[in-house]
Amino acid sequence: MSISSIPLLDFDPGVPAHIEPSVLIQRIDMAEACVVCFFADVIAKIAQEHNARVLCDLKSEIGANPLYEMEMDGRRVAFFHPGVGAPLAAAFLEEAIALGGRRFVACGGAGVLQKDIAMGHLIVPTSAVRDEGTSHHYLPASREVAPTEAALNAIRQTLQKDGAPFIEGKTWTTDAIYRETPKKIAMRRDEGCVTVEMEASAFFAVARFRGVEFGQILYGGDDLSSDTWDSRHWTRNASVREKLFWLAAEAALKG
Repeated sequence: MSISSIPLLDFDPGVPAHIEPSVLIQRIDMAEACVVCFFADVIAKIAQEHNARVLCDLKSEIGANPLYEMEMDGRRVAFFHPGVGAPLAAAFLEEAIALGGRRFVACGGAGVLQKDIAMGHLIVPTSAVRDEGTSHHYLPASREVAPTEAALNAIRQTLQKDGAPFIEGKTWTTDAIYRETPKKIAMRRDEGCVTVEMEASAFFAVARFRGVEFGQILYGGDDLSSDTWDSRHWTRNASVREKLFWLAAEAALKG
């Protein structure tokens, strides 16, 4: 392994790592279909209303993060909150894989880079620009990484069946929400990005490295397409957020 002038490019595909999830974590009896949901309010509501059971806790210094399971149409589906940001989200995904998850669909919000994408409109990422650090520890350096094809097709089929309007496009994954400069936004928009968020490229890289299925559904949130930021109060759109959870669960169960 040669040393790069940029440490982030020192990719090593070696397995096992010094701390390997499958060695550290004992596999449990859990659903292979998993929803990775960024909406804490939706998770709490669904867990209570559908008598979800806690399989275990995914733990970090921010506290315990429950991994739930419930029945949907006679089949088991697991769900958990991945935290915020690529490093923690990737670590929780690693742990969910080690526990037994195999088909993952994430649902969350994203900033839009095109003003005509309405607040709440669904976006299905077909690739993610890797402007974060985590994915570079799972795959060799490249500009983009894509979701797995089976998960992407399951999402498409689910949204079409349910009559949920959506667009497909490239997303920009970045670690630094306060360094989304006008020049960078214009650059990413010019290369085809329609949204910006913090986790997609890491999710896709971990899934490809571990050989599991992973896709994502986003909804249009705050607007970064003009000279001034517009929050559009995107976190208050409760009806879209809960509907997105059920769409993600349906897609995860398609495998």
